[in-house]
Amino acid sequence: MKALYKIVLIVFIAMQMHAAAFAQDVGFSQFYDQPLLRNPALAGIFTGDIRFTASYRNQWQSVTVPYRTFGLSSEIKFPMQIMGRDLTLTTGLQLLRDVAGTSEFSTTQAMPALNLSIPVAENSFVSVAFMGGLMQQRFDPSKLVLNDQFVANSNGSFTILPYTSQVFNNTSVNYFDLSAGISYSTSFNENTDFYAGAGLFHVTSPGVGFFDASKILLNKKIAFNIGLSARVDDRNELILYGDYFGRYDKDFKYVGISSFQAGLMLHHDLSAFEDDDKGITAGVLYRLDDAIIPVVQLHLAKFTIGASYDVNISKLAVASQSRGGLEVTLSFKSLFQYRQSDLKGVVCPQFGGRRR
Repeated sequence: MKALYKIVLIVFIAMQMHAAAFAQDVGFSQFYDQPLLRNPALAGIFTGDIRFTASYRNQWQSVTVPYRTFGLSSEIKFPMQIMGRDLTLTTGLQLLRDVAGTSEFSTTQAMPALNLSIPVAENSFVSVAFMGGLMQQRFDPSKLVLNDQFVANSNGSFTILPYTSQVFNNTSVNYFDLSAGISYSTSFNENTDFYAGAGLFHVTSPGVGFFDASKILLNKKIAFNIGLSARVDDRNELILYGDYFGRYDKDFKYVGISSFQAGLMLHHDLSAFEDDDKGITAGVLYRLDDAIIPVVQLHLAKFTIGASYDVNISKLAVASQSRGGLEVTLSFKSLFQYRQSDLKGVVCPQFGGRRR
């Protein structure tokens, strides 16, 4: 039984390494707080001028060595004029560090972004964005357990040799990655905001193989995003998010890998005064065939603290005992000092009314 358990665990880790490397990108459950991971054209769609968000995720602790993800993003909006038109330029930066499984398979990225929002009608904007930067993926081969490390005909006994005889040409790969996106945001009225977007990730299909003789290209990823915020009364606001991601090869042929996540939340103002922004947001997210995710956020003036937990409903639910991952976020959002007195006069994309 011990030998069978070890074999199953090895296969599981290998599958997770393969999935992390080639099937999907690193992401968060509270995806609305990391817009650059959804679509670079969603940067800057919030009420305010500057936002910083830090996220931490701990996943699969009940099954294997935990997968740990750290994210830090920034968005800063600048009003500008081009040919007499009032535009908004958002500069963004997405930093990410992910360490997965026994082999400590890691992904590190530093991705600057630029997003230009152009007014096309009253309270309506089209945004075009590009994001590009350096990516690194690596693993520690000394942490792997392979079949030649087991003694033949010994009922699963482990050899005293600390390393496998398998030779790895490379244990680290570095590449430049490029993404682009477009979005449309509008306010139907003073109580209802809406946006929709589409993005293309891994535009150049960079090579990510660890073996010189095996060339592996990172599949392109197409994203579709949607968001709706509707104030139902003076103290409550309904918020809806949705994201679809599909994988395509270099010729844009679908490779059979996709994911979908949607969320419904209710925000309640705890203060009746506009200049004393306190509130709580609670709701549930759903990732198709994978997890149900309750989430809660506490808003204290310029700071927001959020927590969520993935309840696993995939085929791994038996092994994981339905336990997925804990995720916490901390964000800071504010206006530039010279614009504090006249927010309503600012022409720029926003989402979620005066409270968000």
